[in-house]
Amino acid sequence: MEKIRFGIIGGSGLYKMEGLQDVREIRIDTPYGAPSDAIAAGTLEGVPVAFLARHARSHAFLPTEIPYRANIWALKSLGVEYLISVSAVGSLKEALAPRHMILPDQFIDLTKRREGTFFGDGAVAHVSLAHPVCSELSETIAQAFSDCALPEAVLHRGGTYVCIEGPSFSTYAESQLYRTWGASVIGMTNMPEARLAREAEIAYATLALVTDFDCWHPGHAHVTAEMAISNLLHNAVNAQTLLRACIRRLNASPPASPAHSALAQAMVTPPAAMPAATRDRLAPLLGKYL
Repeated sequence: MEKIRFGIIGGSGLYKMEGLQDVREIRIDTPYGAPSDAIAAGTLEGVPVAFLARHARSHAFLPTEIPYRANIWALKSLGVEYLISVSAVGSLKEALAPRHMILPDQFIDLTKRREGTFFGDGAVAHVSLAHPVCSELSETIAQAFSDCALPEAVLHRGGTYVCIEGPSFSTYAESQLYRTWGASVIGMTNMPEARLAREAEIAYATLALVTDFDCWHPGHAHVTAEMAISNLLHNAVNAQTLLRACIRRLNASPPASPAHSALAQAMVTPPAAMPAATRDRLAPLLGKYL
């Protein structure tokens, strides 16, 4: 099978990739169970791309229930080296209005019930996550935004994404607390997704679509699922256009990324010392080190 270098994970409201042609569904059995859905593999702007609906096309998974390890393992096994995560978020800052887009560069992980590593069972590794987003990939998305000249669209660069467990939205006190931390947006799905992508040596960046002001803003109604989805669907058209432009840029000049060698200085257990079953499970991640 031809290697697919570019992947897109679609969040709430983005359950398929418009413009994806010659689509075939790929179902992959991973050591961590099935991914959220079949991976839609096809060509976008003539470029091979793998698309996965994070919550499944029927939006069947709570944020906690998403099979994060299976999703990243499956994309890695197809050859994905660059992964754009499209995610719905609430805003924690006045300047980040609903229907704006943001490229966060930091995460605060407040999740409690999710498996956050591929390692264990006789294999120890500690990847660096100081800079969890690939700045080179994020820069490519920003350049693609400039290519598009989207009417009334606003893209912010940089900021911190607070990832909560969900599925309920924040309390007013929590929302105010996150604002004192200087956080920019709040969501429920980018951790451990970003952490696992780094372990898999995939360059990862988030395109976050602002749906609401969370519950801190005195001048706006408290967030509801209906409000969030309505704003997200409005933004989805712009996001689709931006993604197509980004794939064109990536294909023309894929940037070098430190993420692609994240395990080089991270593995503590030599692969030869790992149990055979563990090596087999980690084979898509460790291939060049075996």
